[in-house]
Amino acid sequence: MSASRLRTVAKLAAEGVSKGAFSYSAHTSPYEKTIQNLKINEHSRVIYQDTIAYGTKVLGGVTLNPDKETHLDLPLFGSVKDAAKELKPDVSAVFIRGALAADAIIDAIEAEIPLIVSVAEHVPAHHMLRVHEVLRTQSKSRLVGPNGPGIIAPEQCRVGIMPYLQYKRGRIGIVSRSGTLSYEAVGATTELGLGQSLVIGVGGDLTPGTNFTDALKVFFEHEETEGIIMIGEIGGEAELEAADLIAEYRRNTSNPKPIVGMIAGQSAPKGKVMGHAGAVLRSVVDVPASVKMKALEEAGVTVVGHAGALGQEIADLLNGKPLPQVMPKVKPKVDINEAIQSGRRAFD
Repeated sequence: MSASRLRTVAKLAAEGVSKGAFSYSAHTSPYEKTIQNLKINEHSRVIYQDTIAYGTKVLGGVTLNPDKETHLDLPLFGSVKDAAKELKPDVSAVFIRGALAADAIIDAIEAEIPLIVSVAEHVPAHHMLRVHEVLRTQSKSRLVGPNGPGIIAPEQCRVGIMPYLQYKRGRIGIVSRSGTLSYEAVGATTELGLGQSLVIGVGGDLTPGTNFTDALKVFFEHEETEGIIMIGEIGGEAELEAADLIAEYRRNTSNPKPIVGMIAGQSAPKGKVMGHAGAVLRSVVDVPASVKMKALEEAGVTVVGHAGALGQEIADLLNGKPLPQVMPKVKPKVDINEAIQSGRRAFD
């Protein structure tokens, strides 16, 4: 963890200083070019690795040593490379258990499939580090997951395990680390007649293929998306990075889209994993819910305390409720060593 990042976390934890007061150096890689691959729609062509399900435009499947040539009248292939060469898919859905998921993901990357979706839980951390080594050196394939429900453009294309019947095509983009909390947001926006434009489950692991900032960049320019719901949780710093991006977007956009957010784990004890591998408060390097909520609020996000308020709040903002103000950037007035020690004391 860099000194500047540690300084930020420590100071936020200790004193609640505005997240907008700090700027992080941008790290770019060829992988950044694949963010637009998240824009699935009714024309997306899909192959399923090791399973075929749901009535999207499924082209075929991949399974090791297939004992037949077709399944459900769709072709089966013995490798992703063969399937990609024959079918020219836009998306591959990987439904393989965690211990084997990394190899399947890398197979799809090597086949240059634009979007790869993995829902597997319990993918070993060192396996995902290997996946990221491959991802960051290429600019063709984008990964969603693992340990998430997938991605869906309602009534157009579903790649994942989400209960699709409650999804309705509409105006709200949703990004969430939690699958079940995203379902709450979907149910609320459907009930209110808002519907969803695109829903991305980034997953609850420590090293997801797509994070909040990636999804937000898509939503900011996605014509069908008029409002955004973001659902984070304790553990890691993804929400702080998202707050930086949102603040920059709000400052530089004349008519920004409203954003409603929540952070799960507000009463989580330190050291206890709360469902996801990445949802844990371990030390000063992990940020509590209260700090993330404050950072988002000061970036101009309307932050709610529970999932039940997400739908009505985004509806109110779309109906003319004033957007929150973005806190101005200020120069930090704290010494790095003092900040680190203060932050550590806050976690004792």
